[in-house]
Amino acid sequence: MIEKSESSWLGQLRRGIADRCVLALLEDQERYGFDLAKTLSQARIIAGEGTIYPLLSRLRRDELVETVWRESTEGPPRRYYALTPGGVDALAQFRRQWTQFTSAVNDLIGDTREVSSE
Repeated sequence: MIEKSESSWLGQLRRGIADRCVLALLEDQERYGFDLAKTLSQARIIAGEGTIYPLLSRLRRDELVETVWRESTEGPPRRYYALTPGGVDALAQFRRQWTQFTSAVNDLIGDTREVSSE
């Protein structure tokens, strides 16, 4: 059973990195919102589809992603998201910072210790 304090900090961490995870998913190909939500939800980064659209709006407003509408064979047109040059730079910067951050945390907590299940 996850304690409330543990789930709270983990939720904050997930919210804090969700936008950068979107950038990473867009690195190799454009995607539409539901596809992004499904992938991030399966990875347990976001809770569901309702979380992704405000996040995508912020990324658009910050000019890290751009959009284009495309016809769909499975229903109405879809808005596809792609990285802008600023998004590419932001993702590269995040990767450098994330590597440094996780390395520092692992040094502090010891990433090779066996975790007991009490």
